[in-house]
Amino acid sequence: MGDNVNTAILERLERIVESLQDNSTKMGELLAVHNEKLDKQDRIDAVLFEKIDNLSDRMEKSHEEIKKGCERDIRKVDDRLRAMEKKMWSIFGGLAVISFIVSVPGQKIMGSILTPEPHVGIIKGIE
Repeated sequence: MGDNVNTAILERLERIVESLQDNSTKMGELLAVHNEKLDKQDRIDAVLFEKIDNLSDRMEKSHEEIKKGCERDIRKVDDRLRAMEKKMWSIFGGLAVISFIVSVPGQKIMGSILTPEPHVGIIKGIE
């Protein structure tokens, strides 16, 4: 009976060891698959990060081009406004001069400058 018990225990231990070996093999396979999936995901992540970096670089270049274009356009508008302002002040100055010349005080001043005083001459007869 002692041998039967020992034999039963040994058989049971052998089944447990075989079960543990099977489980160990299955766990190794699962870990290998899991590692393969992790490696694949790392490669995909590397590709995605590279694409994001490329997109970021392209956006930065586009941003700089747009910024330079806006600055150029602002300078052009500023130059045109300055030219218009110069013309406006020239016209305003000309209108001020013309208004003064046409006004009554301007007529008196301009009349005395442009028209010399008449010389009064008297012709005396020969006696």
